[in-house]
Amino acid sequence: MNIRGSICALVTPFKADGALDLDAFGRLLDYQIAGGTQAVVVAGSTGEAHMLEHDEYDRLLAFAVERVAKRIPVIAGTGEAATAKTVALTRRARALGADAALVVAPYYVRPTQEGLRRHYLEVAEQGGLPVLLYNVPTRTACDLLPETVAALREHSAIVGIKEAIGSDERIHALAELVRPDFVYLSGDDGTAGKAMLAGAAGTISVVANLAPKAFRALCDAATSGDKAATAHSDQALAPLVQALNCAPNPIAVKAGLPALGLGTAALRLPLVELQEGPDRARITDTLAGLASLANAA
Repeated sequence: MNIRGSICALVTPFKADGALDLDAFGRLLDYQIAGGTQAVVVAGSTGEAHMLEHDEYDRLLAFAVERVAKRIPVIAGTGEAATAKTVALTRRARALGADAALVVAPYYVRPTQEGLRRHYLEVAEQGGLPVLLYNVPTRTACDLLPETVAALREHSAIVGIKEAIGSDERIHALAELVRPDFVYLSGDDGTAGKAMLAGAAGTISVVANLAPKAFRALCDAATSGDKAATAHSDQALAPLVQALNCAPNPIAVKAGLPALGLGTAALRLPLVELQEGPDRARITDTLAGLASLANAA
């Protein structure tokens, strides 16, 4: 299994009445594969995992596994605040056919580094899937520090980390931990090019939902060490990345789905749709501009 390159953290499309929209999800999966996406994350934070009922999670993941049909890895979001619940969800994801688990650091409960270490070891021992650690302190209120990551990578089932902190210090600290059996993946679109040039093997991206070809071009350039091509791709994607910063994820990225025929902008409470206005227009206009650039290339 090769988890690297351009990896999309998929949104979960809903119909206008709030029901799961598997038809739109199928179109989104096809769009990703056609655009060169090299792996997908299903039911992560971008996928509104915590808004899904148990049966919806199962249907969504099983659908993705069947639709993708082993062409690229399917990574399931399985992180919960409690270790036992995380293990149980990871086992369920394995039974549904996932190739790996993306396990966000336990949120809200604010564990110590020792608690994080023991949590991830338990999931690695008992969950039955290769584990990608996921550190995103702005959402979890705890920070999985590089020294803890260094200890965790010694477990054979812990195969990498998605790191959402994009500071130079954190990027270089994690790049030093890379080895053949442990990958560092950026989790921040805005600094993805920088992270991959420094040694990240790829990026788990939000913007790739809307621009998979452009994001694959960025990943190819940066992971090959081509600084000029990376700068060119970064420049092309920057307006969309900036446009999506107008609201908490996944509100803004979902506002771009209708323009691409990939579903509605519907979310589930407490998330609400981005209102019609300058921010939403900017997203639509930026997508049109990217399409024009692609057609001219």
